[in-house]
Amino acid sequence: MKSMSKEPLVDQRIEQLIDANLDRGREGLRVIEEWCRFGLKNKELLVKLRDWRHQLGLNHQDSYKKARSPLSDPGIGLTHPSQEKRLAPLQVVAANCSRVQEAMRVLEEFTRTSNPLLSKVASDIRYGIYEVELKIFSCSDKEKRYKKLAKCKLCLITSPSQNLLETIEKGLNSGVRMVQYRTKEADDLTKLSEARRLIKLCRKHDALFIVNDRVDIALAVGADGVHLGQNDIPIQFARQLLGNEKLIGLSTHSLKELQLAEEAGCDYLGVGPVNKSQTKPGLNSQGIDVIREASSRAHLPWFAIGGINTTNIQELVTVGAKRIAVCAAIMTADDPSRATLELLEALQ
Repeated sequence: MKSMSKEPLVDQRIEQLIDANLDRGREGLRVIEEWCRFGLKNKELLVKLRDWRHQLGLNHQDSYKKARSPLSDPGIGLTHPSQEKRLAPLQVVAANCSRVQEAMRVLEEFTRTSNPLLSKVASDIRYGIYEVELKIFSCSDKEKRYKKLAKCKLCLITSPSQNLLETIEKGLNSGVRMVQYRTKEADDLTKLSEARRLIKLCRKHDALFIVNDRVDIALAVGADGVHLGQNDIPIQFARQLLGNEKLIGLSTHSLKELQLAEEAGCDYLGVGPVNKSQTKPGLNSQGIDVIREASSRAHLPWFAIGGINTTNIQELVTVGAKRIAVCAAIMTADDPSRATLELLEALQ
């Protein structure tokens, strides 16, 4: 007589453990998901996190739920003092990313034979959450830069100077909140050296530091982004190299270029040149009409540019300019601090 095969006995302790970590993982994912939804407004991450949470829900078998025994669980109600130190949103996100990773590891180990599908789902989520965490922190860096950009009224474009650092610091002390490092004449080693010193000044004053044209130098010094011209590397390639967390600005000289720039995925624009510029003598001035068009058509933050100084800024403000980028008005001024303050006062 053949012996009847017996199903392996279900270990209720394991089912309790699986139930607890499914709940723990889903709760952690929900916390991260809500930050991506309301804090970052990032649909891509939101969809991914929501999908993972539903996958865990679909694998939350009734037998796991029935195994619950909260009255006999020694872990109920336990907290840790570190939880009280999570004050910033990113601290909460980081803690819950760790929470999800730990829960998924437990599920992955304890369901290898009893529920291979759940083990695979847990493994995929555990590895995926590492990438999501990096993206969240990258998005948060971008968010900080956007906030600084939104508040920025005056961008100072550098030009070669014996007193470069001194002039830039005077501008920063007086209210410049964005410095665009531009030099065509210097060799690459000099550019790297100057960029490193300038970015320290900008960090000291909580200002944005942008490198003109050179994506490689921007990456090398950890700049906040790059500013490109119409004939420089295309926006999509610059974005691939810099990542989503960096800012990309583009010079535009007409309404058509402005519209194409917005479609290409820029973060801010330069509009002009309004007047003949010492910085780019080869470009024809576009006059005040281009500023009037930008003020009614542009959706991104934009800076009027080109020969702007205290004698002509008021006309630009009248037709809608709220931000300006200048070079000579500060870099060649006898008193860079005073020139900065006068320009900012005119923008009020």
